[in-house]
Parts: sequence; structure tokens; C-alpha cells
Amino acid sequence: MKYKIEGGNLPAVICTLEDGESMITESGGMSWMSPNMKMETTSNGGIGKAFGRMFTGEAMFQNRYTAQGGSGMIAFASSFPGCIRAVEIGPGRELIVQKSGFLASETGVEMSVFFQKKLGSGLFGGEGFIMQKLSGQGMAFLEFDGHVIEYELNKEQSIVVDTGYLAAMDATCSMEIKSVPGVKNALFGGEGLFNTVVNGPGKVYLQTMPINHVAAVLRSVMPEAR
Repeated sequence: MKYKIEGGNLPAVICTLEDGESMITESGGMSWMSPNMKMETTSNGGIGKAFGRMFTGEAMFQNRYTAQGGSGMIAFASSFPGCIRAVEIGPGRELIVQKSGFLASETGVEMSVFFQKKLGSGLFGGEGFIMQKLSGQGMAFLEFDGHVIEYELNKEQSIVVDTGYLAAMDATCSMEIKSVPGVKNALFGGEGLFNTVVNGPGKVYLQTMPINHVAAVLRSVMPEAR
């Protein structure tokens, strides 16, 4: 499989598959393709994994696209202005991703539910108690909101992130939720009551324009329906 990412802030990843090669995506994820791409809807791992994907905010079923009778082309476009990142998944290179961050992948990549070990992370972590874990083997394409900034944390390092800005992190990282210190800071600082602290070692992907923040700004300036 070969690919190229085009489109700037409104990106799409265009993949070229050899005869017999396949890719998976969420229901409705395909944007355009050559006529020889065969689609098959699948639970991709059984009903248990299908329900697991539903809890992460994705569709229960996925679509598998296979090139038949020669090489084929298929494209997947981002659903929100931002960027698409290609990440190689493999043993020791598992990734934890925000809900709805998965765009498409080679069929060797497996997606499962990732539960935060600490209850506080689930109750106050913004992206919620449940995230997605990508494992297995192959290339995965992720869509993030806005621009993505990466930080490589060592074992002794951590970073404090406002709710919604954490797009993904290596599975070697851990996260916890800490309250904003000081009653005045928490009530009047405008940053909310809690922050997410990501601890190394591993890479952290931060997005600059979380869709929930954009939605909140739009709601504040839109006239109320009468």
C-alpha cells in the first residue's frame, strides 16, 4: 500500500492498493475510489469488538475495501478542518487515540476500547472515560482537529493539557486528572476545574482546535431560535 496526504487544512489521504490488498474504515469513511474496489461490511473481530467500538464513539461495523483485478485507489477525507497523520502501528508501538480519531488503516491494525485506570480520568478527563487503543501491525491514518504539535516525553517528564487538546499518546504514556489549584483560580480563571496531566515516557500528540471548543464558540455567537 502506498499513500499520499493532500489538501492542507482540509486534508484527504489517497491510498493505492495492489491487487488483493485491503483497508478498513468506519462506516461512511470512504470519500472516493476506483471502480475495482470491493466493499464488505464487517464486525471486524466479532460482536464484542463491534460493541467496543460503539463505546469509543465509532460505528459498530466497519467497511473493508479490497482491490480486485489490479491495483486500486481509495481516498479518505477528514471530517473537520485539521490534519491527517500516518502512524505505523506494531508490537511496542501501540497508540491511544481520542474518540473519533481513527480514519482508516491497513487490515492488520486492531482497534479496541481503552479504559483509563484511574476513575478520575474517566469522570473529568474531557475526552472521557473511554478512548481507543490501536494495536496489531500496519499503517493507521488518524484525523486531528486543527494543527498537531508533538512532544516526546522521557520517563521523568509530564505535560499539563487543557480538556480536549489531547489527541493521542503512545501506550507507554499514562494520564491523570488534577484539579486546578486554588478556589479563585478554579472558579474565575476560565480554564475549568480540572486539567489532564500526561506522564512519559512516550510521544504526545496535541491538537490546536478541538471540535468541542469550536462548537462552544459558535453557540455563544449564534442567535437563539425563536
